[in-house]
Amino acid sequence: MTTHPHSPATTSEATDADAAAFEQTQRDLVLAGRTAATGQYLAGLIAAAQLDTVGTPRKLARDLFPGVDPVVVQEIWDRSAAVHFRAGQMAGAPRFHRDKLSRLRKQLTEAGDAAMAGRVQEALTIAVQAHPADEESEGRAHDEW
Repeated sequence: MTTHPHSPATTSEATDADAAAFEQTQRDLVLAGRTAATGQYLAGLIAAAQLDTVGTPRKLARDLFPGVDPVVVQEIWDRSAAVHFRAGQMAGAPRFHRDKLSRLRKQLTEAGDAAMAGRVQEALTIAVQAHPADEESEGRAHDEW
């Protein structure tokens, strides 16, 4: 009997390989989840420690940029607040922002910012899961029904 050199010889070997692959994937996902949770925990502690050492939230921006003109620091802080607010909106309802995220990723790619585009793609992949109903229109707009 001739078998493909890269295929298991028996069904039980295929089942064992599938089970091992599943266990590896499961382990990987659990560990990745733990690192993400740990990162969030540490970020929270760093934020709390920064406030604790500076004394008041009003001093946080100046603490981040010591020696920089306070007017410039405020401009940076205000811009950062706007960006974080918008990111929060996108994170809160990623399916509603799917097309915008895709367009922004494309703009970053075209500008040569591959690393940033990759981060946007990761956000799309993680947060915007395809839904079976997404394929029902077969590419037609809703008003074409």
